[in-house]
Order: sequence, then C-alpha cells, then structure tokens
Amino acid sequence: MDHPLLRLYDAWVLARPRLALAIAGALVLLAALGLPQLKLDASADALTLEHDEDLDFFRELNQRYGSSDVLVVTFRPRQGDLFDDANLALVRELGDLLAQVPGVARVQSIVNVPLLFSPKVDLAELGGPPRTLLDPDTDRAAARREFLTSPLYRELMLGPDGQTTGIFATLEGDPHYLELVRRRDALRRKRDQEGLSAAERAELERVSAEFVAVRTRTLEEDYRRVQRVRALIDGYRERAEVFLGGPTMITADILDYVRSDLVHFGAATAAFIVLALALIFRQLRFVVLPVLACALALVAMLGWLGWVDWRLTVISSNFPAILLIVSMAVVVHLIVRYRELHARHPDWVQRRLVRETVGSMFRPCLYTVLTTVVAFASLVVSDIRPVIDFGWMMTLGLLVSFVLVFVVIPAGLLVWGRGAVRHWPGEEHPHSERFARFADRHGRLVLAASAVLALVALFGSSRLEVDNRFIDYFRKDSEIYQGLSVIDRNLGGTTPLDIVLRYPAGEQAAAVGDAGAPAAADPFAVEEDPFALEGDPFASPEEAQAPVNPWFTRAGLARLERLQQFLEAMPEIGKVNSPVVAFQVGSLLVGHRLNDLELAFMRQNLAPEIRDFLLTPYLDDERREARFAMRTVETASNLKRSELIARIERFLREEMGLAPGEYRLSGLLVLYNNLLQSLYSSQILTLGAVLLGIALMFWALFRSLAVALVAVAPNVLAAGAVLGGMGLAGLPLDMMTITIAAITVGIGVDDTIHYVHRFREEFALDRDYRAAMFRAHRTIGRAMYYTSVIIVFGFAILTLSNFVPTILFGLLTGVAMVAALLGALLLLPLLIRLVKPFGPEAS
Repeated sequence: MDHPLLRLYDAWVLARPRLALAIAGALVLLAALGLPQLKLDASADALTLEHDEDLDFFRELNQRYGSSDVLVVTFRPRQGDLFDDANLALVRELGDLLAQVPGVARVQSIVNVPLLFSPKVDLAELGGPPRTLLDPDTDRAAARREFLTSPLYRELMLGPDGQTTGIFATLEGDPHYLELVRRRDALRRKRDQEGLSAAERAELERVSAEFVAVRTRTLEEDYRRVQRVRALIDGYRERAEVFLGGPTMITADILDYVRSDLVHFGAATAAFIVLALALIFRQLRFVVLPVLACALALVAMLGWLGWVDWRLTVISSNFPAILLIVSMAVVVHLIVRYRELHARHPDWVQRRLVRETVGSMFRPCLYTVLTTVVAFASLVVSDIRPVIDFGWMMTLGLLVSFVLVFVVIPAGLLVWGRGAVRHWPGEEHPHSERFARFADRHGRLVLAASAVLALVALFGSSRLEVDNRFIDYFRKDSEIYQGLSVIDRNLGGTTPLDIVLRYPAGEQAAAVGDAGAPAAADPFAVEEDPFALEGDPFASPEEAQAPVNPWFTRAGLARLERLQQFLEAMPEIGKVNSPVVAFQVGSLLVGHRLNDLELAFMRQNLAPEIRDFLLTPYLDDERREARFAMRTVETASNLKRSELIARIERFLREEMGLAPGEYRLSGLLVLYNNLLQSLYSSQILTLGAVLLGIALMFWALFRSLAVALVAVAPNVLAAGAVLGGMGLAGLPLDMMTITIAAITVGIGVDDTIHYVHRFREEFALDRDYRAAMFRAHRTIGRAMYYTSVIIVFGFAILTLSNFVPTILFGLLTGVAMVAALLGALLLLPLLIRLVKPFGPEAS
C-alpha cells in the first residue's frame, strides 16, 4: 500500500477494524433517523419536463375555465334496466355520497343534469328551473334518446349500450397552489437568466419550501379522497359493475405502485442476494458481511433522502433495488479476490490477506464505481425531472456504497478472523473458463456474430418510437386498466386535450373566411344576418357593457363548426365539447340554425345551471377566446399523440387560417407528449455523455486510446442490441426504458475494467495473449460471472411489478446485462488479442 490514501486507510480501517465498524454504524444510524421523513411523489409535476411552458399554460387554463380534474365512477347495473327506479335511486344515492367527500366541488350524473328534449323545451323556457331525469313529468324514453343522441350528452353521460353511465365528481382547484407555482417558476427563470438579489433568493427559498409543503398536503388529501371514494363504491359492487377513473385516481394508483415496488422489490432483492451468496460461497461470513455492507449503504442513502426531503418518484422507486444490486457487484469482486489469495497463500496471516485484497482491488473497483457513476450522472443531461433525480440519487448512492463496502468488508473480515475457506470441487476450473475455450476455438464465429448483431442493432434502433398508450402502462387485469377501457368505450375517452382559439385581432365578427380573405371565400360562410345586433336589447346595463365574444356569433360559429366536424371525425378523439355544442342544441330546440339575435337571447336567458354546463367552460369574452375540450381514446390502436397534435395544428393553420399565436393546444395529452418526445433527445444525450465519460475513464486508467476503444465496444454493442430489439419488437421508449442504455454501459463496463485490468497483469507474466486470456477467465472471470448472475436475476425481480414500465425495465436490463457479460467474456478477449493494445507478444 504505497499510495498515501491507502496508507491512511491501513492505519484507520485495517489497524482499527472495530473502531471503523463502530464509526460507520453510528453514521448510518444518524442518517437512518431521517427514514420516517422519506416521502414519495407521484404528482403530475413529477412527470413533466423542466421549464415546460405548456405546463404553465395548462395551469392557467384550469384557473380560468375551471378545474379539469375529475373523478369518474362508471356504473352499470347488474340487474334490471339502468332507467328503472331502483337503479336510478342507486345512481342518485352514490352521487349524493360523492358530493359529501371533502374536496369535491360538484357531482353530475344522468339524474341531475338538465334535460332539454324530454320533452323538448322552448328557447324562452331555458331561463327557468331545468328539468331532470327524476322529475315526475320527465319522459324517460325520450331522456334515454336524449342521452344517446343529443350533441350535449352523446358519448358523455350514457354509453352506446344504454346501460353504462358515469358519475362525474369535479374536484376543487387550489388557487394558492397555482400562485405558489407561478411565483416559484418566475423566480427560477429570473435566476437562470439574470440572477437574483439576496431578497429574491430568500423569497425563492421560502416560496419553494411552502410549495413543497402545499404539494405534500395536496397529494395526501388526493390520496385519501381516492381511497374514500373507492370505499364508497365498494359498497355497490354487488348491485352494479363500478370502476373508478380520472387523473387523480391514476396518481393515487401510481403512488401505491411506487410504495409497493419500494418495499417488495427491496425485500425481494435482499432475499435473492442472501440466497445467491449462500449458494456461491457457502459460508456464513461471506453472506453476512456483504449483506451488512449493502444494507448499511441503502439505509444511509434512504435516511439522507428523508433528511433533505428528496422524494422518490415512479422512476426512482427502483433506486433501493438497483443500489443493492450494483453494490453487491463490488462486494463479490472483493470476496472472490480474498478467497483466491486465501487459497494461493495459506501461510499468510489475516491482516496481510485483507491488505493484499484491498491493495489489488481498490483501483479497479474505484474505477468501476466511477464509470458507473458517470453512467448514472449522464442522466442529469435529460430534460425530464424524475430521470435527473434518479441519476443524482444513484450517483451519490454509489459513492456512499463504495466507501461503506471498503470499510465494512475488510474490517469485518479482520474481526471475524481468518478461518478456513470452503472450496467445492471444480472451483479451480470455473464456468467462466468455458467462455475462454469457446472464444479460442470459435473466434471467427464470435466476431461475425458480433458484426451481424451490430447491424441488426443499428437497423432496430432506427425504428425506435416514443409514442405509446398510457393505458399500456398497467396490467390488463388491473382496475385502472379496466376502468380506463370502460370510460373509453362508453363515456367519450380518458386523456384530456384542450384547444384554445383567440379571435384574430384584426377581424370583425362577421368575417368568416381566412384571415384577410373575404367572407365569400369560405364555403361555410353564411349571409350577413339582418337581425344581427351590436348588443343585446334584453341585457341589463351591466351585461350590455360586457364585450361580445365574436366566436359566439353565426360567423364565428361557422368557423368553429369546421373544427368540430374535423375533430369528431378522428377515431382517436372521443367526446368534443365546445361552443358549437350549445349552438347545435339551441338550433335543435327551435328547429332551425340560430341567428345572432337568437344566440344573444339564448345566452342571456340561460338558467345558471344550464349556462355553467353549456357555455361557461368554453367561452372567455374578455380574451375573445373559444375553448374546445375533448378526451382522447387511449385504447385506440392507432393513437400517436405527436401525429395527432400535428394534424390538428395543421388544420388550424391551413384550413382555418389561424396564425400560431391565435391557437394553442393544452391538456394532459400535450404535457405527456412533450415528455415522450424529449425521450429521443434525452436518449442520445445520455448515451453520448456516458460513452464519452467512460472512454475518458479508460484512457485515464490504462493510458491507451486503443484499450479505451476496445473496452467500450462490447458494452456499446450490448446497449445497442437491446435498443435495436426494442425497435424491432415495437416496444417504445418510456420514462424508465430510456435509462437502460446508460445503465447497461455503466454497469457492464465494470466487468470490462476488471477484466482488462487483470488481463494486463496476466499478460505481463509471460507476454502471451492466449495464456493471459485463460488465466484472466479463471480468476477475474469467475467474479464477473457471479456478479452478472446476481445483477441479471436481481433485475428480473422487477418483472413482478404491477407497473408495466417497471416490468419492461427489469426484463430488458436483465437481457442487456446478459449481452454485456457475453461481450466481456467472448468478444472483449478476442478484440484484445486482435488489436494487441499491451504491446507485442514474446517471441
């Protein structure tokens, strides 16, 4: 141990093993006090891009037009007809119970929404109390027809089967939450662009802390609300088929998945590691010490995350399992080296055995950890907040784990004593040696297969997609999948999408054609209405001064009708609500298309209950805006969000003549599409960053560009093979699979470093590349084989999740690690023998 750090390590850890263990235990215990404060975050804010302007606009729309956060309870009676008295009483009873849940602003269902055609009412009667389904004079047969055919309720309140309905509970918004978000984001932007004063920095810190507290409280309230609603509908399952849907329900379910994955996968991974160590080493100390070292590292990190209030998300919920798996790889290399020296030097005392083990493994282990750190740190160049957080968590976790492993394992071995090491028959010829024999005998086959695999990987990677259906994130037998399917089929879709149109500033309300074009150029134009009025003669003085929204005129509605027809013709779009629906309903009531006078009369005389349902969510007079609110059908096989948004925007520009500043799309579909589309650039950035970082690490370790290129090649091939396989299989990138390439290269290169480092040592003995290959496979190859088995099966445990992205992440990462192991034991030695980066062989 010639290096000053190693001499210091020898003096403080190896010379005082009990003290070192006591200090490590005390520090971990201190960190563990933060475990009760560890929190999870499955909010929409945790699944968005950094600095996404569409998110700000989405929040603004919710404040202006009302909350779009709705809990949907689907209801289909098990006996009788839906419109029977008994079943309608159940719908009403369940709706009344939902209205009593804290945080629910209003509840709408077929029993309390206004009916206009059962029987038909006159336009003048719209100002009176609206008729509902439970009124004695309501014609229920006509009501059924109205729910099935009316522009207002079609595909919204009653499914095509006439038996499935929905109960919609609109949740209250939180203006204080939105104000905190706006202020925090404004200060962040100013910080990044101009810098902040001391007072502004203090305000940013205060606002951020208050925002986190409010968001925590909101998430807890939302979760409790969903659980209470679930408890309510559970009481009706014997009498009706009921499902729960809505964004808040999805968030609550994902939170349950995160909690479940955190607990179960952590425990399952620990149990598997114990079993694997027992089978590999067959001695108690080689099970207890590795588990203790990894457990201390995990507890220390989770406790620290609790102290600093750094929250786990859907992506980082796998952090405990992955940290255990990666940490165990370092431990296995130490244990295998210790056993190797123990067998080779039976006369050495325990202190010397441990010192030589650490001395020979410290540098390669340090570089393997640093390369893995580089791999995870590369994730921070992504624009996706959860991916960034996951990268930083793993980076810090690996560094903490490395320190604790090199304290606990050596100090533990010294305290435990030398003892005997149990070897089993055939250990001197491990499984890894078979790979050397295969590479030696079939080298050309390995090289040819690698070249073919590289071509296939390139072709498959070019076919990678990012657009996937959100519903596919869940198992088909889960309630969330079944509920979303029912809502899609019967109640007009699931994922909200809004289109906001601002009337062109230079146009008059009568202009129907494209901006700047005469009205006659528009085939949907109508003759100027002789009854059109500048104001409403029936309005009060206050109402008469209110601005007239040009979209709610015959001219404006003619343009909106074109968009309505275009949207309704798209199979990916479900129910579409807009001012056009109000126009269609009014026209059906009077028997002809309403003129401007009738439109103004209808709007001013609507009962508040009807106005709030029919017009208020879709018109903003002050801004001269019209809003289209729709939901997309997640179960549509042809749903491509990016293409859908592009088609809509092209229609708005080319067919309606609107400039980019005169329309804007919003809603959860837009936010999620932004996230998905960033995955392409994030994949390229993260993979490029990790390859560059690891190549530099190899150059620093071996001082050879040839070694760096040779060592990186098998891992690039493994990552490319998995990405290519995803492209060929039609598996799109998502928030979790985006990390596979970087993780594969980062973890796979650990074995590469160990192998190249040992190969160089073995080659120095006789300068024979072939002999060095066999010796390296018999020694370090054994540790590589063991660690890869642990890593592969450790990731395979993730396939037991209920969350499909986690299943794919575990499966694909396991496959990638198998490919990385094969590359390290087959392709890498052949490339070394071919390139000869350590110089010529002895003559």
